[in-house]
Amino acid sequence: MTNRRDFLKQTPSLIGLLMSIPALAQTAAGLTAKKSIILRSSWQTVNIGDIGHTPGVLTLLEKYLPDVEVRLWPSSVDNGVEALLKKRFPNVPIIKSPNEIAQALNECVFLLHGSGPSLVARKDVERWHKETGKPYGVYGITFPGVYSPDPKAVVTANPVDVELLSKARFALFRDSISLDFAKSHGVTSPVMEFCPDGAFAVDLRNDQAATTFMKEHGLEEGKFMCVIPRQRFTPYWDIPSKKAAFDETRNARNEAMKEHDNAPLREAIIAIVRQTSLKILICPEDETQVKLGKEILFDKLPDDVKPKVVWRDHYWITDEAVSTYIRSAGLFGLEMHSPIMCIGNGIPAIVGRFAEQTSKGVMWKDIGLGDWLFDMDNEQDVARYVPTVLAMAKDPKAAKAKAAKGRKFVEQRQRETMGLLKKNVTPL
Repeated sequence: MTNRRDFLKQTPSLIGLLMSIPALAQTAAGLTAKKSIILRSSWQTVNIGDIGHTPGVLTLLEKYLPDVEVRLWPSSVDNGVEALLKKRFPNVPIIKSPNEIAQALNECVFLLHGSGPSLVARKDVERWHKETGKPYGVYGITFPGVYSPDPKAVVTANPVDVELLSKARFALFRDSISLDFAKSHGVTSPVMEFCPDGAFAVDLRNDQAATTFMKEHGLEEGKFMCVIPRQRFTPYWDIPSKKAAFDETRNARNEAMKEHDNAPLREAIIAIVRQTSLKILICPEDETQVKLGKEILFDKLPDDVKPKVVWRDHYWITDEAVSTYIRSAGLFGLEMHSPIMCIGNGIPAIVGRFAEQTSKGVMWKDIGLGDWLFDMDNEQDVARYVPTVLAMAKDPKAAKAKAAKGRKFVEQRQRETMGLLKKNVTPL
């Protein structure tokens, strides 16, 4: 009888024998070949959150599917993002040319649509399905991801989206409202669940840039908080690279609500500076918020508060931002993905939302941080905003414990959802 050690010694020669038989060569090669999948992601680069989707999911794939090759099919990796990704994920090909994409469609066994504000790459998922017939999945999107200024408007689902999501091996949504909407509007994927946004897993770092900036501006680790302002609609017309037309209606809405939405942030800054030893860093999540931070927050602060407040006067990208956040005592503001990346790294974060930002903010409740979620269209929520931020600043130990609890739940869902992907890519 052949023992285990002798069998293992013979295995290479057995595979070689199989490979020498033409009829079996292809099957034998399939036993040893590394499977490849496509990650369809990287929607834009003017927002560190949109940048964060991709490295977050790539980090999860690296951790939970280490034996699977991943090819990134991006929409945009400009503004230094391609170099950022190549540095952190040197073994992940970034496919952009028609030939590279066609080759990937032929060779890869699965397509994963990454986190985003909707089924962003609808046309590419449809192409994959029609041209290859191979399986695909959707990982952590908001659905349908639309906003109507009329609160009585009936929101409908795109029939193509419903069909594509239904045919997916799994359709995972980053907030419970999106999940319920999908179920009630005819999506019938065999697996439909809540899945935290991929950006929770971002582990990018640029410690040198972060510590240099902090030193230059007198910010000490654990002794400052970050704050991010926002307008109702991102004024893309102010970003030259977007080449967007000026939107008079959206600009008017921004101007009408700018003070209402950001005044609570300013009041929180004043309370923290006057009642604690912490400093404040006003920073951006997208390019337009650099100017906004000075105009709506810093310039309107009382003279006794300004010396302890730093306004970041230029944009940054995700690695430097995360390296700064992890050295802070916490973050508050009106954005979503900076808080996501904070919680993913154990840093307390408070989220302010309004109707124009769709339902994705509900994920804060979904991960157990509902006390740190504020509807800025609800005056009761607005009234408790400053006290909640101040409580975080005054009791960092409790805030860290709360953040850790949210992070633990997120990591559990990451394990479970990546396990689901693994079953579809490398079935037993």
